[in-house]
Amino acid sequence: MAIVRKTGIGKDICNMTKFCQPIMTDKEILAELFRAAVDAADPKAAIKARLRNEKSRSAVVIGAGKASAQMARTLEKFWKGPLAGTVVTRYGFGTHCDNIRIIEAGHPVPDERGLAASAALLELVRPLGADDLVIALISGGGSALLPSPPKGFSLSDEMALNEKLLRSGAPISAMNAVRKQFSTVKGGRLAAAAAPARMITLVVSDVPGDDPSMVASGPTVPNRSVNADAVSAIERYNIDLPPDIERFISSGGEPVPSPDDPAFRSNEVDIVASAKISMEAAAAHASKFGLNAHILSDSIEGEAREVARVVAAIAKEVRRWGRPFNAPAVLLSGGETTVTQRSTDKNATGGPNTEFQLAFAGEIAGLEGIVSLSADTDGIDGSGSSAGAFADGNTIATMRSRCIDPAAVLSENNSSYAFEMIEDLFITGPTGTNVNDFRAILVR
Repeated sequence: MAIVRKTGIGKDICNMTKFCQPIMTDKEILAELFRAAVDAADPKAAIKARLRNEKSRSAVVIGAGKASAQMARTLEKFWKGPLAGTVVTRYGFGTHCDNIRIIEAGHPVPDERGLAASAALLELVRPLGADDLVIALISGGGSALLPSPPKGFSLSDEMALNEKLLRSGAPISAMNAVRKQFSTVKGGRLAAAAAPARMITLVVSDVPGDDPSMVASGPTVPNRSVNADAVSAIERYNIDLPPDIERFISSGGEPVPSPDDPAFRSNEVDIVASAKISMEAAAAHASKFGLNAHILSDSIEGEAREVARVVAAIAKEVRRWGRPFNAPAVLLSGGETTVTQRSTDKNATGGPNTEFQLAFAGEIAGLEGIVSLSADTDGIDGSGSSAGAFADGNTIATMRSRCIDPAAVLSENNSSYAFEMIEDLFITGPTGTNVNDFRAILVR
């Protein structure tokens, strides 16, 4: 995986002899920890191990998510029998497969290609019988990639629903509870359509707590949320849905098969990659740099800027008083932070990770010895083109020297622009996996 940084970091400060080794900057060390986390989230080894004991036979492949194309390519490499099927991924995240069709569609806003992909997956599985095998490849991002509105509604309705959810700042669990009530494929309905065929679902988890029924809104996993959960989420997070959609959900929504439905009797679900595994890999890698790493949590949710203030407070406590950990130390965390979009500027760019960094930078402004990286493990943070950004005690001063008002940019949800202007974006391109946000703070 190539990691490209607009930072100019990494200088060989001693090239006088062949024995001299380049000295890594703190930013480079954090980038290496990100690399270790992403490598550990590569589902290839887990998919190979999971399928090792499966007998040679034909299988129908379906899938959705940012990592689904890479998962399909791995499946083709290790599966012992004939394969055919379709998976849908985000634009730019596709890869070549010999026998599995890859469809690229809109994310985070659904589009016509995603609608066609949903119809194609349903068409693939509906004719199957008890002797057939379906392998479902599911990863984060599948909710937007599989639009399939209820009867009487259109793609534009699902687009409007998605836009309202993304602007609400609600956690992913709440958003997906709502999405499940407005779909003919989510909430286990795709698996129900495939019954009585046997189904193996392989999941790359991007949700806090690794509940597979919440990844991509669980199209092939028994649904654990009920209509009341969606109604409660709408009220709790004040989600301003279009009136006809809110009435539909409040009146019961699209019927969802229960976990004890016979349709799921022959189904198996396995999580093949998760934030927990990635955090542990990054922590182990930190020891190679002589650093003690501490995992704060792999399932943090909440408003990105508010989470940043809490994490910054911990980093400052370590820096000033050596508690709860002695410096030098690396503070690791993951999860799914969100952004409440307050700006109406259509040109504003950024996502939870750059917004986290902008707020974090404000909290540590002027302090030496704290450097942070926050990035999305899929390589794309929100609406920007970067995975995330770096920040340190000089970030705010540097922005102001470039005539950027950090507070104004934060209020406008334009954080990616601010970091681009100071050349501190972290750019990786699509990584082939997706296990949520990765945050690493190095405290000297």
